[in-house]
Amino acid sequence: MSDIATVFGGSGFIGRYVVRRLARAGKTVRVAVRDTEAALFLKTAGGIGQIVPLYSPVNNDADVKRAVEGADWVVNLVGVLTESRAASFQAIHVDAAARIANAAKTAGASRLVHMSAIGADPASDSRYAASKGDGETAVRAAFPGATILRPSIVFGPEDNFFNRFAGMTRILPFMPVIEGATRMQPVFAGDVADAVLAALQSDEAVGKTYELGGPKAWLFVDLLAYVLKVTGRDLSLVNMPLPLVRLQACILGMLPGKLLTRDQLKLLAYDNVVASAALGLSDLGISPTAIEQIVPDYLRRYRAGGGRKPTTLAA
Repeated sequence: MSDIATVFGGSGFIGRYVVRRLARAGKTVRVAVRDTEAALFLKTAGGIGQIVPLYSPVNNDADVKRAVEGADWVVNLVGVLTESRAASFQAIHVDAAARIANAAKTAGASRLVHMSAIGADPASDSRYAASKGDGETAVRAAFPGATILRPSIVFGPEDNFFNRFAGMTRILPFMPVIEGATRMQPVFAGDVADAVLAALQSDEAVGKTYELGGPKAWLFVDLLAYVLKVTGRDLSLVNMPLPLVRLQACILGMLPGKLLTRDQLKLLAYDNVVASAALGLSDLGISPTAIEQIVPDYLRRYRAGGGRKPTTLAA
């Protein structure tokens, strides 16, 4: 058994948590990324030489093969929320997933964990969800024993969910609500990382799919109200007419950064919660962390004055 674990996308939001867990487990961790400079911060999460950033773009067969050579564990965390010319859903969620799974199998890796998403379905009308579903199919075909993890919305200090909406409270006169009745089950990034490690270590997880969610399902509008409460912003929640939102999505989806796309609007129409019959965090021995335990600490900076308490001057 090798002591090497390769993590594709290890410098990303979830990846940094996964790399730390693997380092604590005693593995030498190859962080397979496009930008090795951006992954250097991870080196302090392990001993000298334990964490190795490795140039490995997932669209190159030779680089992917080199990244998994000699590795016992392989983790694929690579994904995109919006498409670009350089990174389409097909290229990242399907082609790259198949390439990594094939390389891991050929290299003799004993375990592969593939990060997907709740709602992954080849038949979905969302290109994102359909590509995630096709990616799962490709991974299963190449590496039947792979463990697939499907998280709901992932939160943590570096997230692009709570931070985005908290940032909006600084500049908007109200909080816009789109598909407010959609249910979501936010899951802590640390719990997702624990799930990755548990799946790699457990014989029971081989070939199985787990859906990862927090302890509570929330209405989207209630999550937005919670953000307003935590940030101390007295803003009204305003339901946005869908025809207007669709028009905005068409325009904003063509701008740099793609603040809102038509595909994301489709995703918002569907609940993002763990299915009643699905395996979940508890099946991996993990108790989910509530957002109330984590989110207030990192959203404090969005309060008036940066969340600092006013200084009381002595008389």
